[in-house]
Amino acid sequence: MHAVALAATDGMLSFELTIATEVFGENPRYDFALCGNEPVRVGRFLLEPDDGLDRLARADTVLVPGWADVDAAPPAGLVDAVRAAHARGARVASLCTGAFVLAAAGLLDGLRATTHWAHTDVLAARYPRVTVDPDVLYVDNGQVLTSAGKAAAMDLCLHLVRADHGPSVANAVARRLVVPPHRAGGQAQFVAAPVPTRDDHPLSALLPWITARLDRPLTVEDLARQANMSSRHLGRHFRAATGTTPLQWLLTQRIRRAQELLENTDNGVESIAEAVGMGTATTLRRHFNRAIGVPPDTYRRTFRG
Repeated sequence: MHAVALAATDGMLSFELTIATEVFGENPRYDFALCGNEPVRVGRFLLEPDDGLDRLARADTVLVPGWADVDAAPPAGLVDAVRAAHARGARVASLCTGAFVLAAAGLLDGLRATTHWAHTDVLAARYPRVTVDPDVLYVDNGQVLTSAGKAAAMDLCLHLVRADHGPSVANAVARRLVVPPHRAGGQAQFVAAPVPTRDDHPLSALLPWITARLDRPLTVEDLARQANMSSRHLGRHFRAATGTTPLQWLLTQRIRRAQELLENTDNGVESIAEAVGMGTATTLRRHFNRAIGVPPDTYRRTFRG
């Protein structure tokens, strides 16, 4: 059988560890083991490993869950065991912030990778040889895979089952766990654009004004006039506050509003396109697919079951 080793040390995130155990530990097609060199504290629970970290070198697939303290260096013993398993030919996959272990082991050098969106900047700064993509659910580089946070870990685990045993087996696992059977790795992490929070910020009054008028055609000149500043000055403030241009921020807000309407209403795509200032369903589908990675109808099915 395909041997799966779940590497564990103190401080691991219980959600990702549980996901891996549910997908692989309860599947008779896999020889699954929780591996650690000593009892592992996960939240309020103390877990007794099935075997030591040396078992990683004998596994076909090694899973590395994330842990809460990304500011701390990953345990050297865990990093060495993961590196040795990869050198022997194991497929290595990280869940959420487990990507920091793979990066510390050098397994992500020159590769594209992801992690939870809240930590992508830290991962990119700490490991500049890694191409960090904050906008996807998971990345499959063949023998090295990484996932974004929380539910994206489930998507990656199901992706591995699908690769090993085909879609029917993966779908059966998804049905048992009552989760969507397949979300493509390139799908976005559904993160809203940042906005300034200080009341005295030059954009603090403008941004609510924009979001209240998403159904209207708005230009940079309209925004600058409302903010009582030049278009160039407005652009500088937007770049400093949000990291993007006024029109790109506006487009992101239109997409986010479309997401909310798809999640919470039965409105048709044409109606939603008008409500968010896209004009036509064709325009909405083009921008939505480019930004989110899936069409509006697929997004609605994902979030509304």
